[in-house]
Amino acid sequence: MSPAATRLLVVSNRLPIVLEKKDSGWILKPGSGGLVSALAPVLSHRGGVWIGWPGLALERGGAWEALMAEGFRERGYELRPVLLNEDEVKGFYEGFANAILWPLFHDLTGRCEFQPAYWYTYLEVNRKFADAVIEHSRDDDFVWVQDYQLIHVAEFVRERTAARRIGFFLHIPFPPLDVFMKLPWRGQILNAFLAYDLLGFQTQRDRRNFLSCVEHLLDKLEIRKSRELNLVEVRAHNRAVRVGTFPIGIDYEAFSETARSEEVELRVGELRRRIGAFELVVGVDRLDYTKGLPERLQAFRNALQRFPELRERALLMQIVVPSREAVADYQALKGEIEQLVGEINGEFSTPGWVPVHYHYRSLMRRDLVALYRMARVGFVTSLKDGMNLVAKEFCACQVDGLGALVLSEFAGAAAQLKNGALLVNPHDIEGMADALKAAFEMAPAERLRRMHLMQEVLRKNDIFWWVDCYLKAAGIVAEGFRTPKEVAPPAGEEQSWVEV
Repeated sequence: MSPAATRLLVVSNRLPIVLEKKDSGWILKPGSGGLVSALAPVLSHRGGVWIGWPGLALERGGAWEALMAEGFRERGYELRPVLLNEDEVKGFYEGFANAILWPLFHDLTGRCEFQPAYWYTYLEVNRKFADAVIEHSRDDDFVWVQDYQLIHVAEFVRERTAARRIGFFLHIPFPPLDVFMKLPWRGQILNAFLAYDLLGFQTQRDRRNFLSCVEHLLDKLEIRKSRELNLVEVRAHNRAVRVGTFPIGIDYEAFSETARSEEVELRVGELRRRIGAFELVVGVDRLDYTKGLPERLQAFRNALQRFPELRERALLMQIVVPSREAVADYQALKGEIEQLVGEINGEFSTPGWVPVHYHYRSLMRRDLVALYRMARVGFVTSLKDGMNLVAKEFCACQVDGLGALVLSEFAGAAAQLKNGALLVNPHDIEGMADALKAAFEMAPAERLRRMHLMQEVLRKNDIFWWVDCYLKAAGIVAEGFRTPKEVAPPAGEEQSWVEV
């Protein structure tokens, strides 16, 4: 089979749909996020398979299976569910993935729970995913595994066949050597990475961290620079693994077109009448301790304390999307955020002006884009982020080009947006406050210049560019996978904001 006819199998923790049980029966809703917007049209155009967990503990033979089959017919590619029981969800997803790998890879080792039982469940579930790959793939397919939940899939596939071509992309950061060494299963994890044919990371820093760990913790391997595509080749276990950097983008044109739409323009007018003439600072985040939400609020308070001219002028609109609400650490984080919001509003509010507007909920796409468009400052304060797509979406929606982006230097997006954004250290409260003041005082011509630089980068390096670059590095004819970009989702669509 020619490379242009190669079929694509996407393997991710979640399927690109949301399955919900209602009184009237099961319903199927489209998933959201960059990964779905990037890969769903590729699979729809060419056919293929998406393997993942439906998001619920299910059993075979249920009425949901017919609905899943209907979803396949509507989308033009197969949806193949991997079923997990409640114990597996707890040990694999809540345990090893999110209580060990997530905090460790974000340099927050104090939050890690190194429970051996989590490790064994993680391996069992990865083997389930590998079994699904074997069952639903052919020798000439390209299998593309996504993210930290499924690192061992290739290793388990290769126990049964060496024929599959398998790539992996890590959406979150890769930690430095001194942090990664704290993982009890560090050798097993690194060897599992080396079972792939192509490894993709978000930034050069992530790739350097990975290669440093491989070089210092594994024996009998060779690392050398490849002549093409800016790849590094690692030779180990009698095979070669290529390692590259592929910063994920957004559907820039879809966000930009939506921001210019009549519906969003009307919504901007409605919000402006409700908010008043205040200049808007916007923050949009999933509830997570990696996002630097308390630090952001403290910086905004510090700015109001030190720069009185911002009072009754600036207004922070903070959207926090619910996440892992049953976890004690997340409940505590939510409580801390709400206490800070109350303290700031209690200290500074005046008749007609409340400095922080806090909303703990998801937003419809129309409202989200409207907030991005009308905001004068986008405020991203991640303690560590693989990329952070919010920063990119904010820039794409700045149709007048007059917004300013205050961006954490520890977000992966900083590598691409450093020439236009005001970069900050999220641990430096006064430094972030100074950046907010600088953003408000910036001359219109300078705002336009900086925003134009960032928008050009994002327009060129969009989500479809990301797919093409990765597949080209994998040896697939990228042009065969490129498809016309989908139209923007309906403006009323809910955003789940679980960043991949």
